[in-house]
Amino acid sequence: MKTQILYTTLLLLMAVNASAILTPKETDPNAILDELSQTIKTINEQYATLFLVKQAQLATLNQALNATINFQNKVDLLVQKDQIQDQIQVLKRENANDVAKIRYLKGLQIIKILYEKVLGLDHHFASVRTFNEISKIANPNQYPEYTKLKELVASKRDKKNAFELSALLAGNPIASVVQTFTGMVTSSLSKEEKEKELAKVECILDFTLRMQNDLNTIYFETAFLQNNNEKVKQDIEVLFKEYTKPIGYSASLENCRTNDDWENLTQKMEDYLSKMKETSGSAQYKMQVNMDFPIDRLLLFISQYNNFIDQGGKFYEKFSIILNSYENEIQCESKLPLEYKKLKADINVAIEKFNVAYKPVEINGTKMKEILYGLNEFD
Repeated sequence: MKTQILYTTLLLLMAVNASAILTPKETDPNAILDELSQTIKTINEQYATLFLVKQAQLATLNQALNATINFQNKVDLLVQKDQIQDQIQVLKRENANDVAKIRYLKGLQIIKILYEKVLGLDHHFASVRTFNEISKIANPNQYPEYTKLKELVASKRDKKNAFELSALLAGNPIASVVQTFTGMVTSSLSKEEKEKELAKVECILDFTLRMQNDLNTIYFETAFLQNNNEKVKQDIEVLFKEYTKPIGYSASLENCRTNDDWENLTQKMEDYLSKMKETSGSAQYKMQVNMDFPIDRLLLFISQYNNFIDQGGKFYEKFSIILNSYENEIQCESKLPLEYKKLKADINVAIEKFNVAYKPVEINGTKMKEILYGLNEFD
């Protein structure tokens, strides 16, 4: 009777977990791994209680076998012993199935959370790259003060010896600055006028010429990170497809997310588990493997995700150093573009996100065993 009550309690616990598992409040995959560890421990402890009951029954039967000399009694006791041993094997399979179930569900939950993070990163990279186009911040031709200087020099230049840059070269910052200075030297502007006009744009020219290569580096390396993030996004979508294929779920991860189809996905898994419990022998083992194998792929993806987040965090730390390297920032603070200051603030926010919101998933040796084999310290 005690065994039956414990077993029923365990089944009810697993049913509750299955119904709620894909609507988590957590946004941290590490919290999910901690839940996985605790749940596996609870499952194994509850089954351990059932095993102890069966072991106690075996011990009692063995004592009775040693004590009796009646042949029929021995036969009856041996039959009972075989039955209990069969029950122990059934419990072992059910223990393994329940652990596999929670590992599969928690793995699916981690995929859902990481997909949201990857989508968030994609939006982040896109917003940084299109923020008035980082490269334009380093082009003096984009500043009205410099445009006015060019127009003034053009109106005061020696028309006889002057020449016009082609459209291609006119957009080149270096060629434009060289022409402007050359024109200023030969213009009819007085020395005082030249010094006055240069003072208006000296910070702009100093900033753009000093920071041009660095700002372009941030632009292109952000593009590199965005391309890598697109690869990570494609990989997690393939992972989801392979992960849910064994249970008969065919919708893509994007469609599942867009249509909020997690409940249907959970039902597919429940149906698969019910079918697996009704199966036996090699067929059941194959169904078990079909649920276990995707876990390996999840671990590979987590490793890929962790490497990408580590890489992204280091890139943004480098960007911060680059943006803070302008040596005349204090002197020219009032003349620097607002986009530059906004970019610095955005980079600092991004570093914080990489350290907190997008941080790597902590997979140490113990957690690796729990995910792969359903083992924990209790074992």
